Amino acid sequence: MGNPTSENDSLSLLIRWGESQTLVRAMLLTSTRAIPGTASDIFSDYDVVLALSDVRPFAPDRNWLEAFGTVLVMYQDPLESDGGYLHSGNVVQFESGLKIDFTLLQVEILKQMAASPQLPAEYDAGYRILLDKDGLTAGLKPPTYQAYIPHPPTEAQYLERIECGLLDATYVAKYLRRDDRVAAQHILDNFLKRENLIPLLEWHFEIDHGWKVKPGLHGRRIQRYLRPDLWADLERTYSRLGLEESWQALFCTLTLLRKVAIEVGQRMGFTFPDDMVRRALVYIQKVKDLDLGAV
Repeated sequence: MGNPTSENDSLSLLIRWGESQTLVRAMLLTSTRAIPGTASDIFSDYDVVLALSDVRPFAPDRNWLEAFGTVLVMYQDPLESDGGYLHSGNVVQFESGLKIDFTLLQVEILKQMAASPQLPAEYDAGYRILLDKDGLTAGLKPPTYQAYIPHPPTEAQYLERIECGLLDATYVAKYLRRDDRVAAQHILDNFLKRENLIPLLEWHFEIDHGWKVKPGLHGRRIQRYLRPDLWADLERTYSRLGLEESWQALFCTLTLLRKVAIEVGQRMGFTFPDDMVRRALVYIQKVKDLDLGAV
């Protein structure tokens, strides 16, 4: 990784390149670097939207990316049609440390967005116009910067996260009892925690911050906002693949889920399903203690 390039230098490079490309008609910056007052660092991506008169020369070809440095690794979206208009994209990590996520749009898609009364969430979260050769962005609504901020849940959504988390826990217990530890870890981290526990934790700190915080994907920034005791509890839900360590991580996860769900329920005026949680915990303990040789 070379010396980090400043944001101004990177954006200038992008704009100069866009100005030199006949097929590039407009260029927008979205996500973190487009939101005023948001902290970024050398690892923050540049999320760049290219409105193109023809997407096809850019979608399968890597050569044009050399204008920004030597490609280390990349992912390429397939070339797809939306209402007859083409779009694609790629995620590119350069050896220099620069990382750019390109969205490639046929210009008609940007025209449709400009004519729409509401911005797509990606743009409503924040965008900056870097280049516009034809006035394509003139009708774009200004961003509200409110996209991706969680809304207060309904009681049904609150109960669903608890019940689905408990259901996921039964899968984790089953896999651990069979000594399928990789599968158990997958369910624990990618379903029980990501889809059920993490939303409960986010609701908890959103209550404290007036529902104004953007948590970010995959629990990003959660450490910044969680109450210290809840963060300490969350740390204990992660383990190596040892069997007893994995069981301990499961029970720590369920203890935290119960703790945070009770607090969220109390603060939102929801009824915590105490009997269901108690019976699920009893069941999971029975699975752990089950003598398979006697079955």
